[in-house]
Amino acid sequence: QVQLVESGGGLVQAGGSLRLSCAASGFTFPINVMGWYRQAPGKQRDLVATISSGGTTTYADSVKGRFTISRDNGKNTMYLQMNSLKPEDTAVYYCNGFATFRGSYWGQGTQVTVSS
Repeated sequence: QVQLVESGGGLVQAGGSLRLSCAASGFTFPINVMGWYRQAPGKQRDLVATISSGGTTTYADSVKGRFTISRDNGKNTMYLQMNSLKPEDTAVYYCNGFATFRGSYWGQGTQVTVSS
């Protein structure tokens, strides 16, 4: 059974840092692109950052320069280092994995709360 499990969320003060992890298991095929999305209460789920299997990254404008996405293919784990956090970063953060011809997979989400 394929699974994506996020960890590392929590409560932090504005200006602080958190590191999210996403562990993939059960995949018998390559995950071509992994990404982080977030959803604040009452809002749609938005893209935060993506990383390809080759290491190419993309970021939402709102997090550029503050967040860094990375992945360890050997450990089947993806990370999101979040620095200079702002209250508007408060959301549930979801891990996503996309595999060509297989589709998209989601984790259960981890809450990030940034207090002002």
